[in-house]
Amino acid sequence: MADWQEITGGITAPRGYQAAGITAGLKPSGLPDLALIFSEVEAIAAGVFTTSQVKAACVDYCRQRLQAKQSARAILCNAGQANAATGNQGWFDALESAMAIAQALNISSESVLLASTGVIGQRIKMDALRSGIPKVVAALSDTGSDAAAGAIITTDLVTKSIALETTISDRSVRIGGIAKGSGMIHPNMATMLAFVTCDAVVSPHLWQQMLARAADRSFNSITVDGDTSTNDSLIALANGQSRTPAIIEWGAEAEKLEAMLTAVCQHLAKAIARDGEGATCLIEVEVTGAHDELSARQIAKTIAGSSLVKSAIFGRDPNWGRIAAAAGRAGVPFEQENLQIKLGDFLMLENGQPLTFDRTAASAYLKKAAVGTYLQQDTVLISVNVGNGYGVGKAWGCDLSYDYVRINAEYTT
Repeated sequence: MADWQEITGGITAPRGYQAAGITAGLKPSGLPDLALIFSEVEAIAAGVFTTSQVKAACVDYCRQRLQAKQSARAILCNAGQANAATGNQGWFDALESAMAIAQALNISSESVLLASTGVIGQRIKMDALRSGIPKVVAALSDTGSDAAAGAIITTDLVTKSIALETTISDRSVRIGGIAKGSGMIHPNMATMLAFVTCDAVVSPHLWQQMLARAADRSFNSITVDGDTSTNDSLIALANGQSRTPAIIEWGAEAEKLEAMLTAVCQHLAKAIARDGEGATCLIEVEVTGAHDELSARQIAKTIAGSSLVKSAIFGRDPNWGRIAAAAGRAGVPFEQENLQIKLGDFLMLENGQPLTFDRTAASAYLKKAAVGTYLQQDTVLISVNVGNGYGVGKAWGCDLSYDYVRINAEYTT
C-alpha cells in the first residue's frame, strides 16, 4: 500500500502556493494561455530539461538561473508560442518576461523561472504578454491550480493535475503537480511541461537528485510519437512551509518524499501518454528479468514507442510478434529462448515459443480498453520477461490512430 493519499488542490494543495491562469490573447483560439505559479516564500528549485540541441529561450534561461541560484518564487508559463529557434530576440523576450513578472510581484527577477509552449519558430506575443501580466498576478489564488492547468495546454484534450499527502515527522507534507503534453512526446530528461510544488524542507542537492530520478521513472519513460520537444521542462519547488525538519541527507524520510514525488510524476506522465494526439487508450509495458532497471526501462520504452505495436493496439490486433520484434531491437542483450510475452492475462509466448491463445478474446480485451474509464479501465497491459535478472522497468505510451496524422498535418494551418 502507498504511504500517502490523494487529495484535491493540484499545485496549490501544498502550503504557501498560489496559482492563476488567464486569457492574455497569446492563442489565436482565445482560450486561456498565461499561467503563473507563485510561492509565498523563497523555495528550493530543481529542474530537468530537454537535451535537444534546438532549445527554447526559456530552457536556456532556466538552466542559467538554476545554475546561479537553486531557488525561486515564481514560474511564468505562456502557451501559444514556443519561443524556440527565435534567435537573440527570443532570448531578449524571455528576459523581458522575467523582469515584467518580477516587477509585478515585487520580487527579484532571479527568483523567476519561465516556460513556453506552442509553435516552434514563433516569438512570444509580447504586447499581449505585457498586458496580461497584471491580470495574471491579480488572479493569483490558493485555489488557482485548475485555472493554471488549463492555461498551459495546447492540443491537449484534458488538463493534467494531481496532489498527494503523507506524514513526515508527525506533520503532513504535500506534493502537487500539473502538466501539459499530447504530441511531440518522447522526452530526453523531461517532458513537454510539468510543474511540481512541495511544502517539505529539503536540501537543494537532494531535491535535484530526487527530481532527476523521478523524471527517469516517469516522464523519461513515456512516448507518444518519438519526437523530443525543444521546450521540455520539469520544474519543482519545495518551500518548506510544512515546517517539518529539514531533509538534508538520504534516509527513510528522504526515501518517502522521493517515492511520493515519483508517484506524482508518474501520474502526470501517464496522463500525458493517455492524452496522446488521437489516442484511444493508454499502453503500459512492464519488463522483468533484465540485468538492471535501466535495461528493463529501455526495452519497455522501445516497445511502447514502436509504431507497429501502437498501430496493432489501435487495430485491436493481438499481434505479439510486433512486441517481440521491438524488444529485440531495444539494444539490450537477452536470450531469445527466455522471452515471455503477455497481453493483459493472455500468455502468448513462453520460453521463446509461441502459444495457442484465444485471439477473439484478446482482441476484445483491446476493444474494452478503448472505451474504458480515463486512467482506470483504459489501459492495455503488456508484460515481457527477458530472463532471470533483477531489473524491472515500466514505460507508457498510447495507440497510434488516424487522427494523429490529421492533427499534426494541420498543426500550423
